[in-house]
Amino acid sequence: MDRYGAGRAPAADQAPPRAGIRLRLTLLGRVDAWSLTSQRVLPRTRKARALLAILALSGPQPVARSRLAHLLWSRRGNEQARGSLRQALHELHEALRPVGVPLLATTRTTVALDHDAVWTDAREVARATPEHPEALDLLEGGALLADLEGLDSAFDLWLAEQRRRLRDAALAVATARLAAALEPEAIVAEARRVLAIDAAQEGAWRALIRAEAARGDRAAALAAYADCRQVLASRFQARPSAETEALAQALREDVPAAPVPAALAAPQPARGGGMASPAPAPQPPAAPLRGARLGVLPLRVLGGAEAAESEALSVGLAEEITAALARFRWLFVTDSASLAAAVARAGGPREAQAAARALGLDLLLTGTLQRAGRRIRIVLTLLDLRPPEGVAWTQRFDAEADDLLALQDGIAAQVVARIDPEILLIEASRVAAGRQPVHAPAYNLVLRAIPALHRMDRTAFMAAGEWLARATSLDPDYAAAHAWLAYWHLLLVGQGWARDSEEVLARTERLAVRAIALDPQDAQALTICGHVRAFLHHRPEDALTLHERALGLNPNLAMAWAFSGMAYSYAGDHAEALARMDRYRQLAPFHPFSFFYDGARAIPLFFARRHAEAAEHGRQAIELQPNFALNYKCTLAALGHLGRREAAAALRARLLAIEADFTVAKALRRSPVRNAEDRAHYAEGLRLAGVREA
Repeated sequence: MDRYGAGRAPAADQAPPRAGIRLRLTLLGRVDAWSLTSQRVLPRTRKARALLAILALSGPQPVARSRLAHLLWSRRGNEQARGSLRQALHELHEALRPVGVPLLATTRTTVALDHDAVWTDAREVARATPEHPEALDLLEGGALLADLEGLDSAFDLWLAEQRRRLRDAALAVATARLAAALEPEAIVAEARRVLAIDAAQEGAWRALIRAEAARGDRAAALAAYADCRQVLASRFQARPSAETEALAQALREDVPAAPVPAALAAPQPARGGGMASPAPAPQPPAAPLRGARLGVLPLRVLGGAEAAESEALSVGLAEEITAALARFRWLFVTDSASLAAAVARAGGPREAQAAARALGLDLLLTGTLQRAGRRIRIVLTLLDLRPPEGVAWTQRFDAEADDLLALQDGIAAQVVARIDPEILLIEASRVAAGRQPVHAPAYNLVLRAIPALHRMDRTAFMAAGEWLARATSLDPDYAAAHAWLAYWHLLLVGQGWARDSEEVLARTERLAVRAIALDPQDAQALTICGHVRAFLHHRPEDALTLHERALGLNPNLAMAWAFSGMAYSYAGDHAEALARMDRYRQLAPFHPFSFFYDGARAIPLFFARRHAEAAEHGRQAIELQPNFALNYKCTLAALGHLGRREAAAALRARLLAIEADFTVAKALRRSPVRNAEDRAHYAEGLRLAGVREA
């Protein structure tokens, strides 16, 4: 930890004991476990240690054996995974035997850890409050489960989510303390605490710079600015915002800043743990709303013999959907329990819409749950509460009730993956109709641009680029605007419409990394940056790191599954690429932008030499969006290898109407495919399809 840490964390064996504690478990940094008699009781294998960590971090609730098997042995068959789980449980039982009391409770379907008897450093951090922040010092131990990365792809995704939750919880406490600090000395201490948790919080840097200047130490203030600049440059290849640069320039010129109350100078908590800009006046205007406000009600149970269990499933599913929707940075989701309580106070389900409006919600997700034996039917309806009110989306889900927790996870994943783009289009249509609030002009411009750029009409596309550029100018700290403008540049190059490719490449990279610097927790910005690295810069390995980070933050983001699939194919792993595109289709089979994501499936199919499937898949995607150039290219090459010259000629003419200078040489120059044999196969297919050499 750097010099902005808040002190050394006590070792696990120095933690203050609580009544009933029999085991001290360290999960921050390297995993370790000690009994009260200072005897180490850590399992020998990494999988058994990971099993202990999962149980410790899963709260007091038991964990389904199927869930544990999937997290640690996702690439094995069910029987083999269950057998491996039994072995790991036996090893864990034996390792914990010296503790003297049984800590594991196992049934045929679940496993639980006795949390009352276990002290865990990560759980202590999660329990910290602004009044009692001492446990945050434990974060100095290192990253959560630092020595268990790479065990399994499913475990890595789970670990990324646990790290995000722990970071967000710690950041919320530290941010609250910074916002409440009044004196410069306190602001310095609390800003450093925030930066020890996340050094990319630029608002905390500005608070630190101002506080150091207020203490009369201009050198320390400028040193803090230099540190801020170095962090943003090394981690995100970005520069500080204009506001931070102006603050540093005023310090260099020794211009006294206007007095700002310390509480207002402190960064205010923003959604998802980010930091908003310091308030410039005692009564700052409300932050612009950049997203839809949404609530999820527990489902109405329609009779059935298992009514009590169905009620529990209804509540659990609403909470799971709420949590999954909250990962989309542009959605503002209210707590489902609070919403249900408000509806009950208003008079019950008949008053649900009125209660939701009273809470300021734009959209309400409700539905019914019906059970017949092992079969469960769920019907969900999304209501738009704003004039003109109406049903915006509805869908039915049928499933088997073998594992209710897995059922909740699966349905919630499908719901949010499908509903996110639908809400985006609902909001965009409101802007187009002039019904969107006007107090967030940058957000409105982004909403106008998204459907326009996906129409792939050149005039509308260029207008979308102007709107997005205007949005970044109006709101320089708006991460989503930078991400979508980078995405626009990606499509500009892919369509062959870029006049100066080198300049466009550099600009696209700057926009993508700026988006991440502004909001490191924005999964969409991360995956767009990944696609920039893979498609434009031909660095699929770098891209995969960003895509995995994105999926760790939001495993239900369809774009990330599709883009990571493309990156795997560019890197030569076509089987993994197809598996990831299968996951995208499972989550969002009717995505509004499926012409892009579905069409991308032709890439690994073609390079896997499955030419007939690639040609058919490409044909279907082209029919969805005839103006999208990317879908023509592998389809053409597949037709060439299939010897279907007539079909290739017709398709080639349509592509040249979009990208008139498309040749084999240009295709190879732009192609990010790494494998030499794959590149040669692609070029030969295009030649056979009648594409000009140069």
